Amino acid sequence: MSTLRSILKKITNPFLKAGLKFYYRKPRKYSFDNIEVLVHPEVFPPHLTLSTKILLNFISELDLKDKTFLELGCGSGIISLYASKKEAKVTATDINKTALEYLEKASEENKLEVNCVYSNLFENLQGRLFDFIIINPPYYPKTPKNTKEEAWFCGENFEYFKNLFQQLPKFISEENKTYMILSEDCKIETIKTLASENKLIFQTVFQTKKVGEMNTIFRITKP
Repeated sequence: MSTLRSILKKITNPFLKAGLKFYYRKPRKYSFDNIEVLVHPEVFPPHLTLSTKILLNFISELDLKDKTFLELGCGSGIISLYASKKEAKVTATDINKTALEYLEKASEENKLEVNCVYSNLFENLQGRLFDFIIINPPYYPKTPKNTKEEAWFCGENFEYFKNLFQQLPKFISEENKTYMILSEDCKIETIKTLASENKLIFQTVFQTKKVGEMNTIFRITKP
C-alpha cells in the first residue's frame, strides 16, 4: 500500500466505521445474476466490500456443473447460491448461525439448493472431499471480540490461518481446486509463510485492481 493510501485510511477509518454501522443497522438486500439475499447486520456485508463481487465474477468462468463445491465461511451465501445456479452440488459453512439461517431462507426463496453446515473451518466436514473450495478469509491481525468480528479479524497472531492451513492439506488433492482471495492491505507474505509451514503452495491465478486496491485470487496446492 502506498504511503498516501495508508495515511488516508488512518484518517478516514473512524468515519468509515460510523458510516458502515449506520448503513448496516438493518438487514440489506444484495443481488447478483437475479439471485437475491438479505444480509443481516451481524453478517459479513458484500455490498461495500470488493472481495465477494470479485469471487462471483471469477467463478462465473468455472465449469461447476455436477461438481461438489464448498464455500468455507459463507457469510451472506451469495457465492454458494450462485454456484448452485451453475448446477454445482453446494455446501456452505459458517460459525455464524445467523448467516446460516438467512442463507437457508434465501435458498428456499431463490429455489437453489445449498447444504448449510455449522462448522468452524473443517471441523464438521471430516471425511468429505470437494471439487472446488472457495475461501474469502478474515485477514486483519486483531483478536475478534464476537462472532461478527470473526468475519474480519484473523487473530493477533493469525490464528485463523494457522488453524486453516493445519486442516486444509487433508482436503486438497491433485483433482480438486482450492481458491482464496486476499487484498494487498493484508500481510500476504506472513500468510504465505504460514501456508508453507504446512507444505502448501500459493499460485496466483487472478489479479484485479479496484478503487486503488489490488486483490489477488490464489490457488492453494500441495507439492
